[in-house]
Amino acid sequence: MKLTIIGASGSFPGPGSPASCYLVSAQGVAADGVTPRTWRILLDLGNGSLGVLQRYIGLEDLDGVMLSHLHPDHCMDLCGLHVAIRWNPEGWTAGRVPVYGPAATADRLAEAYGMDPDPGMREDFDFRVWQAGSTVSFGPFRITPVPVRHPIDEAYALRVEADEVDATGAVVTRVLTYSGDTDTCEGLVEAARDADMFLCEAAFHEGRDDGIDGVHLTGRRAGRMATEAGARRLLLTHLPVWNDPQRAAAEARETYEGPLAVAVSGLSYGV
Repeated sequence: MKLTIIGASGSFPGPGSPASCYLVSAQGVAADGVTPRTWRILLDLGNGSLGVLQRYIGLEDLDGVMLSHLHPDHCMDLCGLHVAIRWNPEGWTAGRVPVYGPAATADRLAEAYGMDPDPGMREDFDFRVWQAGSTVSFGPFRITPVPVRHPIDEAYALRVEADEVDATGAVVTRVLTYSGDTDTCEGLVEAARDADMFLCEAAFHEGRDDGIDGVHLTGRRAGRMATEAGARRLLLTHLPVWNDPQRAAAEARETYEGPLAVAVSGLSYGV
C-alpha cells in the first residue's frame, strides 16, 4: 500500500494543507478478476482537499471514499465532487462513486448542499453504511470500521488491510490504521493492533487542552495508544494551525519509542 497525505490540517484548512484527506493506493485486479490495476481510495474528504487531490489523480480514477465521521473537516468536499460528477461538460464515465460512511451520510450531504434528500446525491454516489466491526472487502482492500470516542453520533477508526508479495515471493498483509477523530479508547487500540502504519490524530496539546475530554488526542496520548497497540510506525495528523508540530512529536516521543513523524500534505509513505 501507498499512503499520500492530501490534507492533514485539523478542524479547518491551514495555509499549507487542506483538512483531513488521505489517498491510499494498492495493486489489485480489475472486475474481470485477471487484469492488473491500481485501486485508489480516500480516507475522508475534508474541506479544501478536492483541489489538492487533483495534483495526484484524476477524479475519475477514484474508486471510493471511506468516511470516518461526518464533521465538515472530514467529509464536506464530497459536495464539490458531486458538482464534478454532475456538471462535467464532457460527461462522467466512471459511474457512481462508492461512499462508505455513517448511516446519516447521504442526508447530511444533501442538507449541506440545500438539496431534497430524496434523491439527494444518490445519483452520483453509491452510499454504503458502515456496520461497526464488520469488515468490508473493496478491491484489494479489507476495511474495518471500529467505533471510537468523539462527540458525534458515529465516529470510527478505519483499519485498512491489503496483501502484497514481498521480496521472497511470500504473501504478506500490510495494515494501515487511521484514527479518524477520537480521544483515548479501547476501540482505537483494537483498530491499530500491530499496524504497520498508524495514522493518528493529535489535535490537542498537553497542558493546554487538559480539561476537554472525549474529543481529541494529544501527541502524548497518541503515542500511548500506538504503544498499547504495538503499532510499528506512528504518523501524527489532524494538527490545527495553532499547534506546534514539533511539540506534538515531542509529546508522542514521551510514550512511543518506534519510528515517528508528523504528516505533511504532499508526502507519500509506503505502508
